[in-house]
Amino acid sequence: MNAPSLTETVPPRTAVVTGASSGLGVAIAKALGALGWRVAVGARRLERLEDTARQVEEAGGQAFAHVLDVADPESVDRFFAETEAAFGVANVVVNNAGLSHPGLLKDIDPAKIEQEIAVNLTGPAYVCRRALGPLYAQGLRGDFVFISSDAKRWPRPHQAIYTATKAGLEGLASALALEFEGTGLRSTVIRVGPAMSEYASDWGAPLITELVKRWQHFGLQRHLAMMPGEAIARAVVTAVTTPEGVRIDTLEVQPEAPLDP
Repeated sequence: MNAPSLTETVPPRTAVVTGASSGLGVAIAKALGALGWRVAVGARRLERLEDTARQVEEAGGQAFAHVLDVADPESVDRFFAETEAAFGVANVVVNNAGLSHPGLLKDIDPAKIEQEIAVNLTGPAYVCRRALGPLYAQGLRGDFVFISSDAKRWPRPHQAIYTATKAGLEGLASALALEFEGTGLRSTVIRVGPAMSEYASDWGAPLITELVKRWQHFGLQRHLAMMPGEAIARAVVTAVTTPEGVRIDTLEVQPEAPLDP
């Protein structure tokens, strides 16, 4: 059976999307809203979240926005408590929040290393832990989605910590898939290639140019095509709307190379 399209009617669910104040998080939240779902969006920038919530509602969903710092377990608890008060128990969780501080490991500030690990790896563990309690207690089905990176498959120089956190994130997703057997819960990794987002917006053009040159030296960036956020959102929708009895383990989404002239 094929998974429903973005426009096909499916039973309404309650979804949580982290890192939803920009980029891929906005696209994912909008796509879930287009299904008519209730979508709780979380990130540290509340003013940006309110715009995401507006877009979710314009797409046809119901939205709830609340500040969320995934690296802070107390913030995670508050976010879920408020979400449950507004929408009930979330049975779709999209772990999208992530960041990268590029550079040679010898030069990176330890505080930035700690932040990258906290947001990219520890944070999703906190989010899953909090989301799972009510689902287990009530015997509900649910989907957990982990937005990973092709850096896990092709490690990149100048992104050693980022690569390590994405490898750890996929390990978390795989271990949870085993824990979920027989529970009606599913774990899916969406592994993302180059995509248009605010992920590298603060790196600056000179740094990006140097990084691409280094990555191409190792055969890691064969062309400069980028995917729109909607491509990743479609992959998420495919995973969470797959009929019961089927689990998508990993979806890798890559940009098609430009056509030859």
